[in-house]
Amino acid sequence: MENQIESSTNYQSVALVTGANQGVGFQIAKALASNGYKVYVGSRNPGNGEKAATEIGANAQAIQLDVTQQSTISAAVDRIEKEEGRLDLLVNNAAIAHAGKPGRTLEDATEAGRATNASLDEVRTVWETNVFGVISVTQAMLPLLRKSSAARIVNVSSGLGSLTWISDPACWAREHFGVVYAASKTALNAVTMAFAIELEKENIKVNAVSPGFTATALNNFQGTDTVEVGSREPVRVALETDGPTGTFTGPDGALPW
Repeated sequence: MENQIESSTNYQSVALVTGANQGVGFQIAKALASNGYKVYVGSRNPGNGEKAATEIGANAQAIQLDVTQQSTISAAVDRIEKEEGRLDLLVNNAAIAHAGKPGRTLEDATEAGRATNASLDEVRTVWETNVFGVISVTQAMLPLLRKSSAARIVNVSSGLGSLTWISDPACWAREHFGVVYAASKTALNAVTMAFAIELEKENIKVNAVSPGFTATALNNFQGTDTVEVGSREPVRVALETDGPTGTFTGPDGALPW
């Protein structure tokens, strides 16, 4: 009995956060580490990942992960399996807003994302990260998540993905809805629900969370909230081991699908 108590006391939860070298992803990783999690800081660029993990501290480990490259996903699975044997929490945070040059304004990105003139190449590029990347990483990590006693998947979405909200004529963000970024988040919400329905019988929780209009590189830092504020709801949902599944929430509570 003493050994059982000792092992449960020493149990350290393991998390993987994709796109965690900056912005909301970094803040989520930092908060999880401060709550005692061992956090794998996913980053396309190894150097950026190492820098972020060093800044977070002892509970953080950098891991190279490009969600559009299956070889890096497979390597990440192998490493986590070898070092931890399981994964308790997967935060699918990695996302891109557009396929243009860095520094593109929110207005320019909105214009380029309009259904009538959007480049199909740009649609494919953004969806490759925001939608297909989430499916790829989640499928690959499932064997490790199934070894956890309280597995959770948190997909970082956006209020822009809410068709109910966007279809309201009074919605302030209505003019920003396009087929590149915004529609990718609608698709991500559908992917979230598909996984939530299928994995509910295995008691694996899957939820979508919007950080709100956060100032990050995603929107050329034109958002109105800080990353600290934006990370609060994703962190709350991530830490909730006995919470619901199949939900879509934001800083102010439940969001309509």
